[in-house]
Amino acid sequence: MLTATEFKLLTELVTGRGKVQTRDHLLDTVWDTHFEGYSRTVDTHVRRLRQKLGPYAEWVETVRGVGYRFRA
Repeated sequence: MLTATEFKLLTELVTGRGKVQTRDHLLDTVWDTHFEGYSRTVDTHVRRLRQKLGPYAEWVETVRGVGYRFRA
């Protein structure tokens, strides 16, 4: 079962399917806040989301140095 934050993160990624979402953008939209230096929070939540997605984890693609993209 996804947490509320994981669900919001997945929704944001799916809504922008194919488009790279920067960590800062995800912080702004999912967490409704912008903290410089806390972008690793996004990484941690993406890691947990991928674990829960199981065989579909590969649909959440890391764009190195930028952010994430949903590519299903």
